[in-house]
Amino acid sequence: MATDLQVGLKATVTVPGSSANLGPGFDTLGIALSIYDTVEVEVTASGLEVEIFGEGADDLPRDSSHLVVKAIHSGLAAADVSAPGLRVVCHNTIPQSRGLGSSAAAAVAGVVAANALAGSPLDQDAIVQLSSEFEGHPDNAGASALGGAVVSWTDIPVDGRSKPSYRAVRIPVDESIRAVALVPDFHASTNAVRKVLPSHVTHTAARFNVSRTAVMTAALQHHPELLFEGTRDRLHQPYRADVLPVTAEWVNRLRNRGYAAYLSGAGPTAMVLSTSDVDSALLDDARASGLRVIELNVAGPATAELVQD
Repeated sequence: MATDLQVGLKATVTVPGSSANLGPGFDTLGIALSIYDTVEVEVTASGLEVEIFGEGADDLPRDSSHLVVKAIHSGLAAADVSAPGLRVVCHNTIPQSRGLGSSAAAAVAGVVAANALAGSPLDQDAIVQLSSEFEGHPDNAGASALGGAVVSWTDIPVDGRSKPSYRAVRIPVDESIRAVALVPDFHASTNAVRKVLPSHVTHTAARFNVSRTAVMTAALQHHPELLFEGTRDRLHQPYRADVLPVTAEWVNRLRNRGYAAYLSGAGPTAMVLSTSDVDSALLDDARASGLRVIELNVAGPATAELVQD
């Protein structure tokens, strides 16, 4: 039987956003970025209270269907503890449904908060597993949980009944690399954008992406001069261009100027990884076109602070 947590126990989690795919590494590569959500969780005597500030405050649910709440319950169950009631306060700065890992950050925040409240019995592998179960791929969740850049993968059981196993390992990122996000003012549904992808690709395209994913892992760690080549892709971005024309236009404009630009996750954000500043006139053009420009650094992992009244 699960042990009840003490009323008044509090945890505050700070979780970074992320960018996934990084061009060729579809559902595999991710990187944590210095835009953060903060979630405060308090054990109460009964009930559920959810408050939301910032991004998504007008749209996100304030009941048990909220992703942070679902992730908290998942983490508590995995730690074999329970809470008689919860108060959850979300301070969101990660844009919602823009390809910056807001959903994965919410899942990671909930699991990490639950783990902190339970006394931290869950290791990093368990946190990645539980967080990734909500999205079905571990690239964003792995990056937000572990920080830095990650290589991730999914093992699907052959029996068709067991849960998939989601794994991620952190790789170091060259200290000179930073990011610029160009964020459109519209949402993109990951499921909807996935529907435009073909069920089969050519051996040539697959071979191309395998090679560029390998190049990208080298570029991130020790060879940032290879970022442009490492962000080339033939598996998903060409097919998504028609449904994300604004993003495709800006990725092309940036790449034509020599910047390592790519579609961040399922979009619609266009991301640049670079060791130097992006031309200010180009960024001013983006702003004039209605894009939000966010300059970012590579971030560390999600952190939790426990408070006992």
